[in-house]
Amino acid sequence: MRNQAVSHEDWLKARLELLAEEKEFTRKREALTRRRMAMPWERVEKSYEFEGPNGRQSLEELFDGRSQLLVYHFMLGPDWQEGCTHCSFWADNFNGIPIHLAQRDVTFKAISRAPFEKIEAYRQRMGWNFPWVSSGGSDFNFDYQASATPEELAAGRATYNFEIRANTMSEMVGVSVFYRSGPGEVYHTYSCYARGVEMVNGAYHFLDLVPKGRDEDGLRYPMQWVRRHDQY
Repeated sequence: MRNQAVSHEDWLKARLELLAEEKEFTRKREALTRRRMAMPWERVEKSYEFEGPNGRQSLEELFDGRSQLLVYHFMLGPDWQEGCTHCSFWADNFNGIPIHLAQRDVTFKAISRAPFEKIEAYRQRMGWNFPWVSSGGSDFNFDYQASATPEELAAGRATYNFEIRANTMSEMVGVSVFYRSGPGEVYHTYSCYARGVEMVNGAYHFLDLVPKGRDEDGLRYPMQWVRRHDQY
């Protein structure tokens, strides 16, 4: 590909026109963020248990003493041999982030249904250091649309991204956010799925800056090019 080559004056004119639109987009994004922050909350009434490096923990204990918990639903099922390729692409963006989030009263956790031993082996293989725990044995993933039940799989339909849709996958990607207002008081404040999780993938935002962009138009499906970083 090759775009039109122009003089600096013409390039600057086009850049300033785009800059005006970029600034408007930023203002709209900030307004959307304020709406997200103002969303009503729903209290978490069910008890959930997780397995991690600290043994068995409740959802409240996953906050590590902070008031906000951000969960990445990583696709790694109990019978899977390795994590989802695309989730692994996302996870390559997570190292180093949790310590910064902690300064703003946010704890980050990846959560999957696979046993913790399988999670830990895969995490070490990929060289990641972000916290990752297992929700196996609880309804957590099912309740937050990150896993399909056996009944949903048999029917070929599951609730995902807040609607019932055709589905044959046992695990789905998502992000969920929780707030702890006091002992025993945990609230679900936000969840997003499908393309909604693109906001936490820095690599895609870098690609959006270059002339060829994500360069996925000729592929059978977006992200067909993606491999685990030790398989390119």
